[in-house]
Order: sequence, then structure tokens, then C-alpha cells
Amino acid sequence: MATITSKAGVQQRIFGGTPYGNRTVHKFSIDTNAAGGLVGGDVTTAIGLGDKVRLGRLPVGFELHDALTLVSTAFTALVTAKLGFEYVDGVDDTQAAADAQSRPYVPQDDDYFGAAIALNAAGRYRASNTAVRPVTLPKDAYLILTTAGAANAKVAALDILVEGVDRGPV
Repeated sequence: MATITSKAGVQQRIFGGTPYGNRTVHKFSIDTNAAGGLVGGDVTTAIGLGDKVRLGRLPVGFELHDALTLVSTAFTALVTAKLGFEYVDGVDDTQAAADAQSRPYVPQDDDYFGAAIALNAAGRYRASNTAVRPVTLPKDAYLILTTAGAANAKVAALDILVEGVDRGPV
């Protein structure tokens, strides 16, 4: 179970088409080579069973609303994944109660957007974790994809659109 970090670093940030508000969509992409390895990743080996892929950063103050996973070229048979976030500094939000700004506790969550997302079939998959509420990130976080089911061994492509409101630092 390796941790693979995309060297792309900066994802595309798309703002809403209204003259007011801070609606934002962050776009992240994964392309794999013929061996199943992440193109532009810090590891050249194939994305294996249980590997965590850090796709890029979600900024402090970003309120998470939804995610859309677009699989345009399917991964190897049986590959599924969970999609969530972990803090860049590796330290969970340990706040026990709301602080002076009434900010709720926001723990890291590796399946915040969903678990068992089918990467082995082309398709569009909305966030499916109904047990979570919108949260505002108290610090920078990585968007992470953790694989399950099987290792990838082929060319594949997916894009992830994370929607929310960019509120700025909390």
C-alpha cells in the first residue's frame, strides 16, 4: 500500500458564472500508462491494490459540497476506489468542540465523497456518502483516491470535479 502523489500539483479552478458568490469547482485528473502507473506521479510503478493517490490540494476555507467522478477510460477489471481527503500536514483536526467562530470539528475522511466507486467501467459517478454534511476545511487538504478490488494494469483516465464554496481561510 503505497502513497502516490501527483506532480501536477495545481489543479484547474473553475468559478461559477454568476456575478456574486464564491461557487468553485476544482478539477483533478488521473491518467495511467500501459503498465497502470500514474502519469506525472512521484512513483513509476502501477497503482496497486490499496494504494492512496494524492490528486492535489483543496485549499483552507473550501466548503465541500459534492464531487463528480468521470471515468472516461476504464481501469482494470474489479478496480474500485474511495474518494476523500486528508490534511497536508498529516495531523487530524483535533478540535473537541466548536471554536469562537462556531467552526465544527472536521476530521480527515478517506471516503467523504464515497466508497466502492467503480473505476473499472466508464461512467459518471456522483458523491454517494449520505452520512456526511458539508464541511469547511480548517487547513489545506489533499484530495485522495484509495484503490480497492485489484491493482491497475492498463491505460486509464478519469477526472474528478469537486464542488463547493471557497470561503477563504477560516
